[in-house]
Amino acid sequence: MSANINVMPAKRKRVALVAANPATSSRTGWPIGFWWAELSHPYWEFSERAYELELFSPAGGTLLADSFSDPEDESGYSAHDIISLGFKKSPRHMKMLENTKAIELLKVEDFDAIFLVGGQSPMYTFIDNEELHKLFAGFIEAGKVAAAVCHATCLLLRCKTSDGSLLVKGKTWTGFADSEEQYADNFIGQKIQPFWIEEEARKIPDTNFIKGGLFRPFAVRDGNLITGQQQYSGAAAARLVIEALGV
Repeated sequence: MSANINVMPAKRKRVALVAANPATSSRTGWPIGFWWAELSHPYWEFSERAYELELFSPAGGTLLADSFSDPEDESGYSAHDIISLGFKKSPRHMKMLENTKAIELLKVEDFDAIFLVGGQSPMYTFIDNEELHKLFAGFIEAGKVAAAVCHATCLLLRCKTSDGSLLVKGKTWTGFADSEEQYADNFIGQKIQPFWIEEEARKIPDTNFIKGGLFRPFAVRDGNLITGQQQYSGAAAARLVIEALGV
């Protein structure tokens, strides 16, 4: 047997991560953005498989994380999140947040999957973003993988396919649960979100919104649509993406 065998490496899978641009909550007045664990935990899972990853946002530019998601925030709410802490301490990774590409530069044909990162901002910046809706549906219609986690799943309340049907028609999916919204509201002492995803999903005919336990990892795959319930579900959703991509 010849020792001079030329073995070509397998093509690396490419995933486009999309995080929300900074916004201001009309309910609380807080500056809001993406949720750390919903970016860093999927990023870790994909990196462990040597995927090529690129970070986008609807408008491009610098991103802001929700303060409660920061493992160094004085509240201590996410102090357990050492994966996000590691991301924050890496200058190379933090540089990714400084100048994200706008989604107008994101082409379906260039990636195997799209992964929408949640946070509080998506409730304002994803829900009616028709360009993002078209892009997300484009991955589904191209037979590629489309995933969303936590409040990023609000997009599915209005996202339509090219024939005008709701993308979630006939689909099983999940997102931030009403019980979790109530818990968060009680923790803060006021209503935080402008609407609740589960409550709105229950009004949609011909769709199947399901949920797991309160703040427990839970993700669902229905064909090439993948959704995760909340901030503890990012890694679970990423693993379903990896499963769907076959590596």
